[in-house]
Amino acid sequence: MEYGQESYSRHYIITALFKLMSDYEYNDISVTDIAKKAGVGRATFYRYFKSKEDVIINYFDSESKEYLNNQHYYPRCKEDYIQLVFNIMDKFYKHKEQFKLIRKARLEYLYLEYLNYNFGQLFDSSYPNLSNYTSYLYAGMLFNISMQWLGNECTEDAHNLAEIIVNAIYK
Repeated sequence: MEYGQESYSRHYIITALFKLMSDYEYNDISVTDIAKKAGVGRATFYRYFKSKEDVIINYFDSESKEYLNNQHYYPRCKEDYIQLVFNIMDKFYKHKEQFKLIRKARLEYLYLEYLNYNFGQLFDSSYPNLSNYTSYLYAGMLFNISMQWLGNECTEDAHNLAEIIVNAIYK
């Protein structure tokens, strides 16, 4: 199978799930509904995903990879970290409608688990001498602030939020 076809199929399935989530309750959406909306068969769905939740996790993965591919520098000072966090908040803002749907379905725990796992991987490889709890501190802060921001319709300035986050942890 071509990588391109796999990528398209995944994209269509992810898009279909979010479109369906905007019209129906999450628990009322079946794999058959998603496959039909995506224009693929159930077998194709299960070739790439184990469950509806797996589709959302894959969405996080694909957006995270895109973000990391566009990250062109390693932060070296407080201002760099503020810019890095601002970029994350900006990406979150651009996808706030998907996060609203995730929250409406009471699946925000998937986002927290995703952040916990990925911050854990980052800290294990890049900062092995830090406490095992440090990654949870960063993941929890980002999760809680982003969820609160979402609850406030993302009206606060993203740069100010980035400064708050960095000032809370930067020494």
